[in-house]
Amino acid sequence: MPRTQIIIVRHGQTEWNIRGIRQGYLDSRLTEKGVAQARALGQRLAREKFTALYSSDLGRAVQTAQEIGNVTGHAIVTDERLRERHLGIFQGLNAEEINSKYAVERQLMRTQGPGYVIPGGESMVQQVERNIACLNELAAKHQGEQIVVVTHGGVVSGFFRHTLEISLEAPRRFEFVNTGINVFAHEDGNWMLLTWGDVSHLAPGAASEGDDP
Repeated sequence: MPRTQIIIVRHGQTEWNIRGIRQGYLDSRLTEKGVAQARALGQRLAREKFTALYSSDLGRAVQTAQEIGNVTGHAIVTDERLRERHLGIFQGLNAEEINSKYAVERQLMRTQGPGYVIPGGESMVQQVERNIACLNELAAKHQGEQIVVVTHGGVVSGFFRHTLEISLEAPRRFEFVNTGINVFAHEDGNWMLLTWGDVSHLAPGAASEGDDP
């Protein structure tokens, strides 16, 4: 089976990223810095040969993908399965507000781990399963090609764990950065990591660390 390569990138920095607000299925616009990150990413990807540009249908990912498409000429294909985890009652709140308003639910999330379904939302397990299903489908559809997928930190993180067989329960000891380039290959039914967190297209200090909800 021919190798398929998927360049997976997190969206550019958003207003809620810098304010520490949990986004989930909600949205906030890219900051000025986030737009600059996306444009620099577009210039970088213009030097890559890829056949399709996919994106989560959430605004911050689409806005990032648009900056790529403006440079490369690719049309954007959105897929809701590439969305971030639905954070339910935690969405639109920062850590202090979550601990104040939903202390019990926050504690349950910590003790029950990836299988905990946030009220009004979903579990990490549910999120990662739908992400993987989508990426497997794209790999099969684009055999022998390279494609670009614009998505979210939780998606990038979960797929990294899946590829390297790192348990969802294991503490995160890696970063996922805004507009960082992560390249995965699918061959003979297996995923392999080729590149992780490449931000050479950004000026020093232009990337921001990923943060978990």
